[in-house]
Amino acid sequence: MKRLLLLGMITAMILSFMAGCTSSSSSGSNDDTVVLRFFHRWPTEPKKQYFEDAVKEFEKSHPNIKIQTEAVLNDSYKDKIRVLLGSDNPPDVYFSWSGEFAYNFARAGQAYDLTKYVNDDKKWSDQIISSQFKPFTLDGKIYGIPWSTDGKAFFYNKKIFKDLGLKAPATWDELISVLKDIEKKGITPIAFGSKAPWTISHYIGSLNAQMVPEDVIEKDYNLKNTDGEFTNPGYVKALEKFKELEPYFNKGVNSVDHEYARQLFNSGKAAIGYFQLAEIGMIEPSLKKNLGVFNTPEIEGGKGNPNSITAAPEGIMISSKTKHPKEAMEFIKFLTSKKKGTEQLTKVSEYSAVKGTTNETNASKLQQDAINLIVNADKTYLWFDTAVDIKIVDAYLKGSQLMLNGKKTPKEVMADVQKAANGLQKK
Repeated sequence: MKRLLLLGMITAMILSFMAGCTSSSSSGSNDDTVVLRFFHRWPTEPKKQYFEDAVKEFEKSHPNIKIQTEAVLNDSYKDKIRVLLGSDNPPDVYFSWSGEFAYNFARAGQAYDLTKYVNDDKKWSDQIISSQFKPFTLDGKIYGIPWSTDGKAFFYNKKIFKDLGLKAPATWDELISVLKDIEKKGITPIAFGSKAPWTISHYIGSLNAQMVPEDVIEKDYNLKNTDGEFTNPGYVKALEKFKELEPYFNKGVNSVDHEYARQLFNSGKAAIGYFQLAEIGMIEPSLKKNLGVFNTPEIEGGKGNPNSITAAPEGIMISSKTKHPKEAMEFIKFLTSKKKGTEQLTKVSEYSAVKGTTNETNASKLQQDAINLIVNADKTYLWFDTAVDIKIVDAYLKGSQLMLNGKKTPKEVMADVQKAANGLQKK
């Protein structure tokens, strides 16, 4: 009796396993169900609900495809996606920052070449801003589809500025003068949180763009193909400019996160914050007409481009190991449609990379002006922590955190960065 029972259990397990295999078949039959694993970096609201609703909507119109979603927060995502893509069971569809972050997956053979899909369906792909494909293109092949576009700028509280008789600064010297005046009134000049150090990288990238010649940045950031060494004196000067802001930050920046900084600014307890343009939708409802935005002020003596901006698309990629590239691409096309792009700004304050999705029907005047900061810039630079090799990023961010604590100088930070760069060249 026990043997019969055991045999029955084994048989049931085998049948269950076979059924599972059949359910994820992609033979093309309407009776078969394809299961796709989708990995993104927004496990909190409102984006969590947005993607859950998007998945349900997609599944309703594609009954043969089921989406299994997993999400982890920003910094955890950077580590986990690398681990997952190196495993035998990576997600079929995943989010990625552009530039070097995406290129690493392409070089490692972990990203599916999407060029054919982009070229074969121009009715869909031509709706996406063409320039946004470039940071996902390596050696002439497209590995990611732009989902959002965003930039970095200084936000300021117009009421505080008006009460103190101040105006938005156009130069770095004016910025420092404004910060001094705000501090004298007992108001926190700049809200900042660097517990998760990616926030430091955004300052570094924008200041490098001002202080270092464009051709030098192009050489140094692309270490895979050049002999860049990060030895230009502009890099040290950029860190010195960052250090100039340190006295005007709220206390304990390395122990508080970006969300804390945003709340500090949003509550009117800080006059300025360095935020992503997509965060306008999270702040404008509170500050309303008192919210203003200005680009990084021009720095006298800088050798870079004063009319540049840190801005980059974020996109969606497909694993090279997926068994269902066609179905995965259908899901990406859905997420990057004009309909979803228009909803995207309204529901989660993310600017879509799809043309015409930021307009007077779904965006405030400030949001439309913010997009123009990107459009009108002479030069855009990707987020620094995704534009260069991760070893360079680590050296920069660890050193800069210590610099903010008074334990390293800008020159010492750059010595660490140069050492990391030299290590890469020897490989």
